[in-house]
Amino acid sequence: MTTESNPQKGGEEASTRAGGLWGGRFSGGMAPEMEPLNRSLTVDFRLWPQDIAGSRAWAAALGRAGVLTEAEAEELVAGLDRVAERLEDGIAGPVPDEDIHSLVERLLGDEVGELAGKLHTGRSRNDQVATDFRLWALETLDVLDRRMVELGNGLLTLAESGMELIIPGYTHLQQGQPVRASHWALSHLWPFLRDRDRLARVREAASVLPLGSGALAGCPFPIDREALRAELGFRTISRNSMDAVSDRDWAAEFLFAAALLGVHMSRIGEDLLLFSSREFGFLKISDGYSTGSSLMPQKRNPDVAELVRGKSARLVGNLSGILTLLKGLPTGYNRDLQEDKGFVFDTADTLGLVLPALTGALRTAEFRPDAIERARNEELLATDLADLLVRAGVPFRRSHDIVGALVREAEEAGVPLSRLPDARFEAHHPALGGGAAAEAFDWERSVEARALPGGTARAAVEAQLDEARNLLSA
Repeated sequence: MTTESNPQKGGEEASTRAGGLWGGRFSGGMAPEMEPLNRSLTVDFRLWPQDIAGSRAWAAALGRAGVLTEAEAEELVAGLDRVAERLEDGIAGPVPDEDIHSLVERLLGDEVGELAGKLHTGRSRNDQVATDFRLWALETLDVLDRRMVELGNGLLTLAESGMELIIPGYTHLQQGQPVRASHWALSHLWPFLRDRDRLARVREAASVLPLGSGALAGCPFPIDREALRAELGFRTISRNSMDAVSDRDWAAEFLFAAALLGVHMSRIGEDLLLFSSREFGFLKISDGYSTGSSLMPQKRNPDVAELVRGKSARLVGNLSGILTLLKGLPTGYNRDLQEDKGFVFDTADTLGLVLPALTGALRTAEFRPDAIERARNEELLATDLADLLVRAGVPFRRSHDIVGALVREAEEAGVPLSRLPDARFEAHHPALGGGAAAEAFDWERSVEARALPGGTARAAVEAQLDEARNLLSA
């Protein structure tokens, strides 16, 4: 999902002036205690492909604007191509560069000499990093979208296998009404489809080009920002240079969308844990997504569900972190924003681990019909009994009281609700006599009665499946 490289491998070494990209203003080097605090290369090294891409585009833009000759622009682009080849396998460490931008510029100097110093004309690291970060986000969100489609298809596979199975539906973790197993699986798919929509909106928010904003006041050279936008694949250009270099709204939106996705993954993880336990037994998680116990030989732990549930805490924590980071910043770029990438990269990496594992677990999970049948309690059909009275003209509140009394009577007698004598049904209301109550004690009839869109009837569930397939293929 992400471009990860280790900046401490390979074979490149070079020296740099004491102040890196800004040394002329200072008379001495940086304090040794400050250097590790100032460096971000271990975090932002993964942005090197985007830094190269943005730098290529900027060199070409400088050439079109007449700031560089055509030959100079071409030489810079060719030099950047060679830098990219050197960075493919990482670099040796320790290196003197404080971040990926200074590293690329230093290596470019190795390739093209003093001409490398012209590349930064009209450009600041402020708009440079904002551009790199957004380019990375666009690529990462595309990969993430494919992972979301795979997750959705995994749930579809599970849902399709459960059409003929009727399971207890729960509220307050108590059996409530019968539902098709497909309906339960789809109840988790719709939140994931909303997550996918949210991430698509994040991609749109990230697709704004900051390059050309400089440090905060814009660029004094006649750069064609629309041409830059088209070359780099952005949807639009930023409207205000000061806002452009400090805007991290898209990153906060990404972390929110990911945190909510994490919550939804955690909820399905909880259901998988419950439904695969001996007490429920509705599902079996395949061996490939389970572990055992180092002490108890009989144990079979659905660890995939627990790990997914645990990783959601990371995603929520990263959202909290970026909101705390952003809440007190003054106008313009501030170095605090160096911390934004840690939150975003960690969330992307976490999703890269969790989504494939959860997808595989769902795709290979199996319903267990015998356990489901044993778990169904006839009290699940109490509402159907009340509905039968409603169809006979009894007000629902009265029907509710009558059926509640019958349920209590069955409990006290220690028999299933359907086994009460017909006389007892008739004694509570004549409409239930003569065997009429038996009509309510039919699992298939119960789910088929709820035929409105979004309900549990076969046609309604099949309509959900069709709509979900279409959305996932869009």
